[in-house]
Amino acid sequence: MEPESELEEDSELDPRQLSLTIACIVQRLRGSQLHSELEREARTSLHKTEVRLESLKEDLKEFLRKSGWEKKLQNAVYRELNVLPELGHACSPAEHIKEGLMYIRRAQINWEKRVLKSLNSMCTEMSIPLAKKRSADEQKELLHKWNEMGTDEPDLSRFRPVYAPKDFLEVLINLRNPNFDGGDPTGLNGSWGLINVPLKVKDLPALRNLYTELGLNYEQLGIDDSMQISPEPFEIEYIRLGQKVLSKKDSAAAQQYVRQGCPTTLRADMWALILNVTNQLADSLYYEQLKSNVIQHDLLVDNLIYKDVKLTASNDDYYFVFEDYLYQVLLCFSRDALVLDHFNYSSASPPKSYIKGKVALEDYAVVYPPNGVVPFHGFAMYVAPLCFLYHEPSKLYQVFREMYVRFFFRLHNISSHSSGIVSLCLVFETLVQTYLPQLFYHLREIGAQPLRISFKWMVRAFSGYLATDQLLFLWDRILGYNSLEILAVLAAAVFAYRAENLMEATSLAAAEAILADLSTLQVMPLLQLFLFATSN
Repeated sequence: MEPESELEEDSELDPRQLSLTIACIVQRLRGSQLHSELEREARTSLHKTEVRLESLKEDLKEFLRKSGWEKKLQNAVYRELNVLPELGHACSPAEHIKEGLMYIRRAQINWEKRVLKSLNSMCTEMSIPLAKKRSADEQKELLHKWNEMGTDEPDLSRFRPVYAPKDFLEVLINLRNPNFDGGDPTGLNGSWGLINVPLKVKDLPALRNLYTELGLNYEQLGIDDSMQISPEPFEIEYIRLGQKVLSKKDSAAAQQYVRQGCPTTLRADMWALILNVTNQLADSLYYEQLKSNVIQHDLLVDNLIYKDVKLTASNDDYYFVFEDYLYQVLLCFSRDALVLDHFNYSSASPPKSYIKGKVALEDYAVVYPPNGVVPFHGFAMYVAPLCFLYHEPSKLYQVFREMYVRFFFRLHNISSHSSGIVSLCLVFETLVQTYLPQLFYHLREIGAQPLRISFKWMVRAFSGYLATDQLLFLWDRILGYNSLEILAVLAAAVFAYRAENLMEATSLAAAEAILADLSTLQVMPLLQLFLFATSN
């Protein structure tokens, strides 16, 4: 359960790549809060008797190790390794690091223009500014009801989501590589699916290799803890091991641990450790600053957030009780400029608006919303499951922000990344077409393309579709493997599980009805059966 096995993979980089990676991580950590704290601690240590001038370097390193700072630095470096894009040539333009394929970059740019146009149209039609300062009375009222925003019923009838997953799917369906010719005019040897871009994605053997610890010979939380014996010996021993991992405060070990699931009692602390969320005083103060920004300024996207929560989480049997938390977290998130950092490794770019009367003058361009993320229909469901784990708003906020900048942003941007939504769609369609060809062909013939049904599950990382305990088991594995590919595997597994009923369907509506309720599904047995019991 030690982190060395994880870091060995990265150490196999060639020397040039390794030095590039180190330089990039050093640059990103320099100037961070951790860097300044380390400097301050190092200066303080100079006055200690165990630090001698003649062996200053070694004594200083030993002091930082014993006082726990070495572990904090290790976790910060590990965090950067998890989010760092694949570095190309040292002279590669920034846009190539963000996304290497030109046709995908163009598609993402066009999609961003469309989203911004929709936002601006709403603004013009309703004669509502993108942002305005709240009056003193409005500020006082909002502050007073901050913990009861769910009881407020603003008129949202004129507002509509900027886009929904089905709109995004249509864009992906029309995505093409202009330089690629499939060489099959009949279409007989091509894909039966909706996604027609030549991206290399993992097949079933490669997925088995990636998800080795999900194998039938490994014990799993989500399977082996659900026996009718109480308490299950495996679970007792696994909790003991988890407590040891937490005591070591090691992000890499925690990430390895949750690959077999995480006990409910340890999950909040384990996820925070993996994500390197420490919730220190400075973090709480920063959250309060974001809250102050919400109180002072009214943004058009605030109404989109209210509308989305009302349309999704407020109508969900599991999540309606967290309505107030969702408003607080999402409103603060929209103001958080730290989120902009993820655009360094995202194919997307933050949308910009202009100060009134200064349109098209770059010096007067501002990122809007301040975090660069325009919420869409279902966005609130990225936060909702986390409310079961974190009840302190500041920590809930930090965990969500880290989950978003590591994983969720990939589900609504166009990219060639292996965890990007385009690749997930390809993995899903390839798995179903390869291992359930009769079902795929039948659904295609009745106008019920499988991706039209499963796309919404994957875009929302199954939030709002699975029972909460099952969803958290699924997200354990997302964190454990630092990959979203398991979403595509689960989507294919659901079709395999319901294949018999789906073969009887005669229309898209009938197929959707068969797959409308996933709340009774057990995630881990489905994944294991599809990954390891499906014949090649």
